[in-house]
Amino acid sequence: MDASRPILDGLTIVELSAFVAAPLCGTTLASLGAEVVRVDPPGGGLDAKRWPLHKGRSLYWAGLNQGKKSVAIDTHSRAGQELVTSLIAEAGILVTNLPVQGWNSYARLKEVRPDLIMAVLTGNPDGSAAVDYTVNAAVGFPFVTGPEDAVGPVNHVLPAWDALAGYMLAVGLIAAELRRSRTGEGQYITLSLTDIALSVIGNLGLIGEAQLDDQARGRFGNELYGSYSRDFRTSDGRYLIVVALTPRQWASLVDAIGVQEDIKRLEAEHGVDLRLEGDRFQLRREVSALIDGWVAARPYAEVKEVLDRNRVLWGPYQTFKELAANDPRCSTANQLFREIDQPGIGNYLRACAPLVFSASSRLPAMPSPLIGQDTDGVLRSWLGLGDADLERLAGEGVLCRG
Repeated sequence: MDASRPILDGLTIVELSAFVAAPLCGTTLASLGAEVVRVDPPGGGLDAKRWPLHKGRSLYWAGLNQGKKSVAIDTHSRAGQELVTSLIAEAGILVTNLPVQGWNSYARLKEVRPDLIMAVLTGNPDGSAAVDYTVNAAVGFPFVTGPEDAVGPVNHVLPAWDALAGYMLAVGLIAAELRRSRTGEGQYITLSLTDIALSVIGNLGLIGEAQLDDQARGRFGNELYGSYSRDFRTSDGRYLIVVALTPRQWASLVDAIGVQEDIKRLEAEHGVDLRLEGDRFQLRREVSALIDGWVAARPYAEVKEVLDRNRVLWGPYQTFKELAANDPRCSTANQLFREIDQPGIGNYLRACAPLVFSASSRLPAMPSPLIGQDTDGVLRSWLGLGDADLERLAGEGVLCRG
């Protein structure tokens, strides 16, 4: 095997998508070497101008579409539908989270590519609408998120179910391609955001806890339920998090701040063994009072030196700006990153695939295409269209030539 070739070299995929999950699936596969062609309407789809923006262009869209080819075709027209159908037939793999009906149904597309692999993401398993934020509201997390004295739901800003769905879609497509390589069979894959969320909270024991325990799970602020973790502030105003999940991590923390005798006293008074996660959680306030006083009396640099020397599991709280400016993990010192020149936006850091394979090269981070910039190239190389065809289709408004 040629180790210079990326792991998915030779795989071709058409993506009909918007927003997060399906585009993340596509860019994940592109970052591993697949040729991914995203089809948008001329001028861009629903997410073409989504915030954050810079110089009027979407950093969001750029981040979720790096390494792809962009084709702009009007799929409301019959000619556009036929073009995209031909692209899908050529690729043999389609991923979408857009409405599937008529021309782009699996039954219709399978007529032109019998071994087609098609992955469709929906909101709910019955196909009805839902997005990450409505799914998260329904599965319970907003009632365990936030300060202990908060009233009502507290949303978070990370679209976790979208991200997990995007990666799961990628896993599904690779699994189906592996099956097809063995049997020649195509596959119709369905996945819903709701099922992603329900699967995860079930695996984490949250559904079982809700059914089996009389007491509902409450809020614990920045404390870690069932173990020990909390935020602290140094004398010079820096915030950090300390975590002790294992007996070794706990022992390192106790040694670092020199509270061995205080811990023995707490254990004797309360009849607990603070080497155990559950006991640490029960006495979290008493333990935190000891650590809080130690951290609050010292500047960040001293706290960092002592915690590092004692191999304590901890980390600083950082804003996005602080992360980008100061953390060596978020820089070209980390082979994950390189600085790219994104057309229309400028130079900034872009991450490649976080996976590293021993026998296959890792593609560097790449710019994202401008919408429609690859229309001519893809239609020429994939479908054999010539100048006259492209001129005619552009004149009819079926496609936009980049």
